[in-house]
This record gives sequence, C-alpha cells and structure tokens, in this order.
Amino acid sequence: MSEEIEKEITAKLTKRGVVVEDSNTIAELVAKGYGVKEDDSLTLKDFEVLYLMYIKKLIVSKGNRSLTFNEMVDYALKRDSEAWTRFIVYRDLRSRGYTVKDGFGFGVDFRVYERGEHPSKPAKYLVFSLNEGSKKTVKGFSKSVDKILEMGKEPVIAVIERRGEVIYYKVSKMRFKKP
Repeated sequence: MSEEIEKEITAKLTKRGVVVEDSNTIAELVAKGYGVKEDDSLTLKDFEVLYLMYIKKLIVSKGNRSLTFNEMVDYALKRDSEAWTRFIVYRDLRSRGYTVKDGFGFGVDFRVYERGEHPSKPAKYLVFSLNEGSKKTVKGFSKSVDKILEMGKEPVIAVIERRGEVIYYKVSKMRFKKP
C-alpha cells in the first residue's frame, strides 16, 4: 500500500459531512483520489471516512471530542442505509491498489480507475455493490448496464458474501433471439 496516506489526518464532522481543512493534507488526499474539494476545504464521502478511520489514518472530531469508528458507522448508516456495504467494497478495492471515486447515477456506487491512471485518464470500471441475497430487478439493472456500455466503461457487480468477502463479476450484454 505504498500509495496510502503517510501521516495521521484530522477532520471535523460538520452539517455537510466530514471536512479536512489543512491545505497540505488536502493536496495529498486529492492526489490520491479522496474527497471533493470545495474552496479551502475537502469534504470526504462517508465510505472514505470509514476507510481512513479503519486504517487508522483519520481522526474525526465533533466539538471537542474524537468520534470512534462505531460512532462514525452509526452516523453514516443514518445518512445512507447502504453505507456499510459501500465501505466494505471501497475498502476491498483500495486494498487492491485501485483509486475509487463516488458513482454518478443510475445505481452505480463507484467509479474505479485502472491502477496508476487517476487523474490522468477516466475511470475504466463502474461498480454496483450488492449484499449476497439482496434483490434487484433485472429491468432497471439492464438499463444501467446499457448506459455504462454506451459510455465505453466496464460494468462490474461487487457481491459481498455472508462471510464478508467481496467477489467481482464483469457484466456483459447478451441478446437471445427466438428460433
């Protein structure tokens, strides 16, 4: 994990989310594909916060006290019922050396960049996250896959097994004709 953060980061929990304000830290995080830069601060997505806390590189404060990892999980789950699922997939992709950014619509959870290509090239993969046993309609999923393929991206489903392992499936389209 040579691309990971070297020093411990401090951030604040605000109404808009977890915010980093140190300019040197912001530059390092942006270079490694974290957060959304807004003026003189960087807002981290909940899955990024959980990941950085999990690897013990981020301290999040609320008022004059630091939040625990479990408190941050509870906060994230209140904002998004799928926060834990997204964190598990995000953590797995980051541990494999990928740069991962938030998805941008039609059910996609993440944009994933080929190793070493962020920010010089666009994301290669668009990833949907699912828990084993969850139900999704094929019709809606099929439309999303069509749009992804039209964009020249590779759709991938990340399935979290009951034991917590993540398995990835590349998706392709098939057309069946009646004989």
